[in-house]
Amino acid sequence: MNNTAKVATAGPAYRTQAGQQRVRGAVRRTLLPMAAMPLLVFLTLPLVVLFFRVDPGALVANLTSPLVFSALRLSLTTGAFATLLTVILGTPLAYLLARHHFRGRAIVDTLIDLPMILPPAVAGVALLLLLGRRGLLGPVLDIFGIQIVFTQVAVVIAQLFVAAPYFVKSAIAGFADIDLDLEHAAALDGAGALEIFRYVTAALAWPSLVGGAVMTFARALGEFGATIIFAGNFPGRTQTMPLAIYLGFERDLDLAVTLAFVLLSVSFGVLLVVKWLLRRAG
Repeated sequence: MNNTAKVATAGPAYRTQAGQQRVRGAVRRTLLPMAAMPLLVFLTLPLVVLFFRVDPGALVANLTSPLVFSALRLSLTTGAFATLLTVILGTPLAYLLARHHFRGRAIVDTLIDLPMILPPAVAGVALLLLLGRRGLLGPVLDIFGIQIVFTQVAVVIAQLFVAAPYFVKSAIAGFADIDLDLEHAAALDGAGALEIFRYVTAALAWPSLVGGAVMTFARALGEFGATIIFAGNFPGRTQTMPLAIYLGFERDLDLAVTLAFVLLSVSFGVLLVVKWLLRRAG
């Protein structure tokens, strides 16, 4: 017996309940999209406007500009180095926080979260006070003839500071979701600690690790505030894509639009990769 026949043969109470369910379903299908639409439009419309604002002729001309090529190359290079350092240094930290509970763990976890919510300018000032010539470690660095501020090393450090938490938080979630019995079984079979981590732990947590690394790279590409304070904005040396966009608005709007379009395209592609990885993991 189908639903229509059930409603026809049922009592008034059943028919009333079925009618109320249909009304609630219609309300959800109508009002929920209407309520969700304003923010979606607000988040999408500026990007659409940027896309249609790009002049194909100016885009091709500006893409061959030494300024655009230099800024893009520097962003990709420093972002890759910052991501690599994040994976190397962040994996042990993430594993520690995922597998061990110790006094002060909540404080450590909060300190990791802090760079994600701090204004980037604050991060730049903090790095300057630590590694600048008049900073805490400045005199020590001067003894060894090491200059960090206003160099490409400073760009990598700034990107590392603001972007590393994205990998660490994702890796923590990945390690925490692994069934410990699988690692214990591998240990009983004679696997060593490094073998267990490589073939069991990392193999099962790889979507979270790769997704966190990709998000770190995307965040490093978009870093502006800490970089401009700690590394400066010197074309060909420390000028990344966001800094070139900032300078472009003062000199050439078409150039700034081109840079913004390129950075938007790269970021969109990175996010698509993350979504694909998460969907495969699911």
